[in-house]
Amino acid sequence: MCLEFPSMPELSRRTLLIGGTALAGVATLMSKPSDKSGPRDPYFLQMQKALTDAGIATPTLVIDRARLNANIDTLKHHLPQGMGYRIVAKSLPSLRLIDHIRKRTGTDRLMTFNLPMLLALSTEMPEASQLLGKPLPIQAARQYFHKLPPERSDAAGRVQWLIDTPKRLEQYQDLAKDVGRTLNINLELDVGLHRGGFEPGSGLGSVLHEIELDPSLEFAGFMGYEPHIPSLPTSLGWRDKALAGAWRSYRAALDQAAEVFGKAAIEQITRNAAGSPTYRYYEDTSIANEVSAGSCLMKPTHFDTELLEPHTPASFIATPVIKSVAKTRMPGLEFADKTKRVWDPNYSKTIFIYGGHWLADPVDPPGLEYNSTFGRSSNQEMLNGGPELQIAPDEFVFLRPHQSEAVFLQFGDIAVYEDGEIVDSWPVFEASA
Repeated sequence: MCLEFPSMPELSRRTLLIGGTALAGVATLMSKPSDKSGPRDPYFLQMQKALTDAGIATPTLVIDRARLNANIDTLKHHLPQGMGYRIVAKSLPSLRLIDHIRKRTGTDRLMTFNLPMLLALSTEMPEASQLLGKPLPIQAARQYFHKLPPERSDAAGRVQWLIDTPKRLEQYQDLAKDVGRTLNINLELDVGLHRGGFEPGSGLGSVLHEIELDPSLEFAGFMGYEPHIPSLPTSLGWRDKALAGAWRSYRAALDQAAEVFGKAAIEQITRNAAGSPTYRYYEDTSIANEVSAGSCLMKPTHFDTELLEPHTPASFIATPVIKSVAKTRMPGLEFADKTKRVWDPNYSKTIFIYGGHWLADPVDPPGLEYNSTFGRSSNQEMLNGGPELQIAPDEFVFLRPHQSEAVFLQFGDIAVYEDGEIVDSWPVFEASA
């Protein structure tokens, strides 16, 4: 027996075409950009007035000291009992800024990254402990001892030199003999980042024994850095597994060191870990006894992460508007301007700022965007905005840096903002990598 089903109405090609076109039209309309412009934030208007009152009329890096202090207090609040704090100097590249943080946190521990920074901090803050955050090429280390002022020679005894390979250890052994000093050696651990350093095992054991046997070397501790963990997905427990793996590696390295130097000695060495994205993972001192952080005190955009939500952006680039144009026009493409403005309201108006091409995103006035067709410029950068954009020449555009270590060095002295005024000026380090 054959069963018959009611026939479905036949769809014509024309019907399908119309339907498909309609769906495409709906999808297109749904993807149409919305107007992001609007009134300016009173916070930035007040900062703009402070800059104008201070006579500042060039691109300037501004730090909000009240927000900085709040971020410092947030950091301190999250550190467990007995956990030390080491200031990451590259992310806070100003002696006055570092000194402010030292006083508010009560720490004398610094993390340093290059020869100019090492010399500057040894000269100006000789009592501070400095841990190299990356291995220093041996010639740069030799220059340190050559250039260090004699009256600051004691500062060298508070430097921990970071070693990542047996070969580099050999170089520093030779350096110790040449300068006639005992060098403090800190071993870089690979706890999952895979950027170099030692893993637990025979290689690490050999290096530990070599340090023990050499009277010109002092074992100062370990550094294990794991900034990759927050970027891992939480699904399937990948992030938790990576963190547990990092801690297993660190613990195994500590156990190996205890076999060589004794358990009591290991309790006293530097056990450095973390960075701004990961410092809150360390809720006790069973692995690390100090964490390093710097960027979380400024909170540039690359640090808008879940763990750093309690921190507030405290640094901005302020730059004057040079030209304000009521209608966006593209050179050589004027015929398409009207269509572009109709499609994207954020293309309605244009401003050109003093300078540009920084690693930063505009945040005020709202809705400003870089023009991908016109391209970036470090002279007079074009920014586009919506119909509500209201800003005149000589007023300020504000941007949030992506990071601090390089961006902060591009503007000269930092303008310190507090209580509606520019209250201080903090010089920065010389440009260095």
